[in-house]
Amino acid sequence: MRRIILTVMIMSFSFFGEAQTIKTPAASLKSKVEQMVGLTDVEYVYSRPNKKGRVIFGGLVPYGQIWRTGANENTTIKFGDDVEIDGITIPKGKYALYTIPREDEWDIILYSDSENWGVPENWEENKIVLKTTVPVKKVEESIESFTIGINNLSDNSAQLQFLWDQTRVEVKIDVPTQKIANASIEGILSNPNADANAYYASANYYLQSGGDMKKALNWINRAIDLKQGSSPYWYFRIKSQIQAKLGDLKGAIESAEKSLEGAQKEGNKDYIDLNTNAIKEWKKILKT
Repeated sequence: MRRIILTVMIMSFSFFGEAQTIKTPAASLKSKVEQMVGLTDVEYVYSRPNKKGRVIFGGLVPYGQIWRTGANENTTIKFGDDVEIDGITIPKGKYALYTIPREDEWDIILYSDSENWGVPENWEENKIVLKTTVPVKKVEESIESFTIGINNLSDNSAQLQFLWDQTRVEVKIDVPTQKIANASIEGILSNPNADANAYYASANYYLQSGGDMKKALNWINRAIDLKQGSSPYWYFRIKSQIQAKLGDLKGAIESAEKSLEGAQKEGNKDYIDLNTNAIKEWKKILKT
């Protein structure tokens, strides 16, 4: 009998122990997003409430009042480098992200104290790092879950977007990609042991970003020299494009023909087409 009682007690304790670990989803699920913009890391953390048939802006989220821009803890955003928003430099670091929604426009606020639960009880104006006003855009389809996204990415900027119900708000973030890339190039190419790939990558970046084409030509020539006669056909493709930008179409055609020859040997149809079309275009220009 004692064994039976003991067994029942152990089973009961086990049941209650398991019951204490039951998990249920939060009403507003937490989200952490990491996004590279150019060469800058951007990370934001927020909780995502749902519409659930409610009136959101002007109802659940009152107009004209500071909003935590989500639920539960305040929303935070962290920048890996100094960035620029609305012409204002934001030092790298972590900030609380608040907003003041209105029917036609929102205020976007970055607040230096990021360790709050919701809106601080003692709001301090001197902790506002940024306050900018952006227009509200209406969307046709109602969005159930509050969403913060980083979209319209380019090497130098992105749009930080807020979407909920039929409202979309966005603010542009400019990142210092060119400054970081130039510092990296200068640092690496100052090393006498810099290899062909470093010179090629530097020349290609300047070509794509509209940098100094004379420097780019010097770098691609150095890359070709370091390959000692075994330069890949994509090296000559880049060289031809740089020469064309400098107005040296004869030189560009010669480089493109070398790239075409290498691409044909390797059977790379994309490069065959790119070089064939470029040569045809440049020869046509020279004839006019």
